Amino acid sequence: MATEQMAAQSQSSGMPQLDFSTFPNQIFWLVVALVVIYLVLSRIALPRISSILAERQNTISGDVAAAEDYKAKAREAEAAYEKALADARSQAQKIVAEMQAELKKQIDAATAKADADITARAAASEAKIAEIRSNALVTVEAVAKDTAAEIVAALGGKADAAALADAVATRVKG
Repeated sequence: MATEQMAAQSQSSGMPQLDFSTFPNQIFWLVVALVVIYLVLSRIALPRISSILAERQNTISGDVAAAEDYKAKAREAEAAYEKALADARSQAQKIVAEMQAELKKQIDAATAKADADITARAAASEAKIAEIRSNALVTVEAVAKDTAAEIVAALGGKADAAALADAVATRVKG
């Protein structure tokens, strides 16, 4: 019988949430639940979330500032690298110019020495040539005198040595 009574009561009243006689009780518990949720959220959860968000924001700001510092340091390092590279290039150009100047001096000195050596050898050669010419002229004159004396002797005459010497000297001089 008790089950029949409950079944009859549930059919007549419908859903208990929509029963107007229980609205004040439901509204009371709704307000209590909302106040408890509000207090828990406002006192415990939201401050923690706010502190975590603030901490994240501070971390992000710090990371951005550190990135800017690193970027500035990278620019400074790049500028220092470029300056060092330019200095090294100018130093290399200076060394190349010095080496070229020194090589030019050495080449000029070697050329001057070679010119002096060639001039000395040419002078010595000319002296030898002049000596050979003078010896050749003396030898030609002696051969010419002997040949003329032999020719005169072959023709049956007697040659005068002084006359032969004068004739050969006249012919050699031109």
